[in-house]
Amino acid sequence: MQLHTYLNFNGQCEEAFQFYKSIFGGDILFMMRNSDSPMAKDMPAERLNRVMHARIMIAGQIVMGSDVQEDCAEKPQGFSVTINTPDPAEAERVFNALNVGAEVRMPLEETFWAVRFGMLIDRFGIPWMVNCERPMPA
Repeated sequence: MQLHTYLNFNGQCEEAFQFYKSIFGGDILFMMRNSDSPMAKDMPAERLNRVMHARIMIAGQIVMGSDVQEDCAEKPQGFSVTINTPDPAEAERVFNALNVGAEVRMPLEETFWAVRFGMLIDRFGIPWMVNCERPMPA
């Protein structure tokens, strides 16, 4: 069994996945547009270029996403995509890269539980936490 994150976008799925690829590397494994589906003939022209389903590999994990119908787009809430790294420099690199056009909820800084921890909502509306945990005492 595996647990995957599925992100919904309002017409920005491809742009977001390209942005995430530029930060994390990895590969976009799949991207299908509405125009590629059997239902394309029944869709309004303005929806044809939207992403029906996509998958990207980030840090060995699959993240999936799509563009929802305009009238179904909702603000993400109740979760954060979390990146955990043992390297403070990598935490800073990732946080700074995600911070382009983002809304910082908590600056990346040292906390009582982490060498670095920060939270932001990226320019696509996706909430992120970047964490560099302190080593557990032996």
